Amino acid sequence: MFSAIDADIRLGSGLGIFQLGSSLWTVLDLLRSHQHTFPHVDVKYDPDSPTTPVILYLRPHFDLLFSGHHQRLHTICVRRLRDPHFPLTLLYKDKVLSSPDTELRRVGVNLAFGPTYPGNDLRYPGVWFSFEDEGLSDGLKAAASPSEDRMQQVKRVLISQIGFDGGQRDALDEVDECPVMHGELAEAIAKVHDGVVLRFYPKESEPVHVHLGVTTAQDLACELGPPLRIFYKEDDHFYNYFQYGIDFLISDVTHIVKKIILHTNAPGSPLFQRYKRCPWQIEGRPEDDEDDSPPRVKFYDRVDTISHFLSPGETPPSMLFDRTDEEAALTLPSSTTRLLGFDGIILEAASSSQVVSVTLF
Repeated sequence: MFSAIDADIRLGSGLGIFQLGSSLWTVLDLLRSHQHTFPHVDVKYDPDSPTTPVILYLRPHFDLLFSGHHQRLHTICVRRLRDPHFPLTLLYKDKVLSSPDTELRRVGVNLAFGPTYPGNDLRYPGVWFSFEDEGLSDGLKAAASPSEDRMQQVKRVLISQIGFDGGQRDALDEVDECPVMHGELAEAIAKVHDGVVLRFYPKESEPVHVHLGVTTAQDLACELGPPLRIFYKEDDHFYNYFQYGIDFLISDVTHIVKKIILHTNAPGSPLFQRYKRCPWQIEGRPEDDEDDSPPRVKFYDRVDTISHFLSPGETPPSMLFDRTDEEAALTLPSSTTRLLGFDGIILEAASSSQVVSVTLF
């Protein structure tokens, strides 16, 4: 038996429990606590291009599109509005738009949202009503007469952020900063032999600088709050900040940060969804003292590009690493990654040539 779903449409903001701008990690974690409502979740992505959008299919009603680079909820698509086996009620400002007993038609959209520009679909800032099923071309159907037009049945509803011109946003755009992001990590600037500078939303917030060999466990707790988990390893222990996609290795003797690990949360990798994507960058040395924009490589650059950036013209030592060795129940098409060692930094790369983690030491 499936739970009935009541979902309110919030123009340019969200639908039901889903908020535009939320991270993929946050939404998948949310879905774990709503398994009775959303028992079927499929994750779709392009394994050859890990920074293209990710889509969550929540059968049978919802498709959630996440931006490719920062993995944030970009668009919500609602379909099969009146599936009798999976009851869904859509509301807008506490009024029922669609339900098992109420069919949403063009005239109903006009009454609820007002007039809009003529066209095959009804588009308003932050929401779009379509009268075609997925995969059907507008040209496949003959134009309806005005009387039939009024009674056209809505087949899909799409909710996205409002563009600067008031229109719909491109599906490949990144999500604009919004309140749901506040307090989350905006970027992590890694500096070899130094540490990492963390900048949070809103971007005007003061950055946090974690120094290797200097910052203490108490400093981390004061600046970042308590870790979600502490993992003990021989004489040291890791502070796991899954919500930021970062681990800190703390010396058990001095309680000082010894290593920093930044995770990319690449779909298909062994650690996918254990950590939120950390939007890391590796900063190089400035060309001179007056250079206020030193060169950087980013988490979506290919491993060859980053390797050349760190050590031009040299081949770093490498080794294979299988994270599934200790997890017999986990099977992946490609579970083996490659570790590449440089002075003060280690890259972990997948077969897709994406760097899935960076270790500073």
